Amino acid sequence: FSLTWLLAIFGTYASFPLGLALALGRTSTLPVIRIICTGIIEIVRSVPYITWLFFASVMLTVFLPAGVEFNLIIRVLILTAFFSWAYFAEYIRGGLQSIPKGQYEAANAIGMNPFQRIFLVIVPQALRTIIPTLVGSVITSFKDSSLVAIIGLFDILMITKSSITDAKWLGLEWEGYAFVGLIFWILCFSMSRYSQWLERRLDTDRRD
Repeated sequence: FSLTWLLAIFGTYASFPLGLALALGRTSTLPVIRIICTGIIEIVRSVPYITWLFFASVMLTVFLPAGVEFNLIIRVLILTAFFSWAYFAEYIRGGLQSIPKGQYEAANAIGMNPFQRIFLVIVPQALRTIIPTLVGSVITSFKDSSLVAIIGLFDILMITKSSITDAKWLGLEWEGYAFVGLIFWILCFSMSRYSQWLERRLDTDRRD
């Protein structure tokens, strides 16, 4: 189960700041930066996660310099962060585009420099508007972590599958899968409820 948590947490924390940078790059007025960021996002999002997993487990070593090797778990962690990176970037970009032009003008009017305008005025508002989407992406990443069983990594689902092959579990396989399903449901439901609580807490438009 620690592998499942590691993939979900690392994928979220590592990809979020990178996704923010990629989203800002895609909305940049500099054509070169915008084209590069757009290309990265479109390439990553156009390939299924399971295909990237096979790439990390089989093909990635081909592109590494001679004598350089990474453990399979490290490769999958990097791949997971890279994959989530592109999706976070698109979600954040949508939030940035939802901010009225007047917010930019107000920040300029009080003398803010571009860095202050983006990170003190625009980004906080953009992130607040996409909280449900971001949490939904985290929940999806958490559930998709079970796909690593396909490339031979032992997450909670793979461990359960291996355990129920014992003769003592014959005819009771459903109990193991039901238990795993219950764990995933509890955690995903908890994250969903936290998202709703956080959204209400940050919804300043409804405060008196």
